[in-house]
Amino acid sequence: MKLITIYVTYKNLTEAQKITNALLKNRLIACATFLPIKSHYWWKNKVQKSNEIATFLTAKGSDWNDIKKMVKKMHSYQVPCIKKEFFLTTKDYEAWIKDVTTK
Repeated sequence: MKLITIYVTYKNLTEAQKITNALLKNRLIACATFLPIKSHYWWKNKVQKSNEIATFLTAKGSDWNDIKKMVKKMHSYQVPCIKKEFFLTTKDYEAWIKDVTTK
């Protein structure tokens, strides 16, 4: 089974919690970690700076498309940052992820 971490940024904690709770309720992710961040990025031809919330979401690779679709649907940003990376872990942790994300 391929495992993924999905990095997503949000405008605030309320939005991050709302989207993450929907993903958890639908068993698309096993867990989420929230971090406050300061972002600098290009938008509308100038450099923007903002305080945001970032999450690291843990999931099965097979759920990537459903996760991406739900985040895009619920997210307030026109172009949300949604990045996927594959990872390896222990057999016990992998089994837990599979168990809690099985619908």
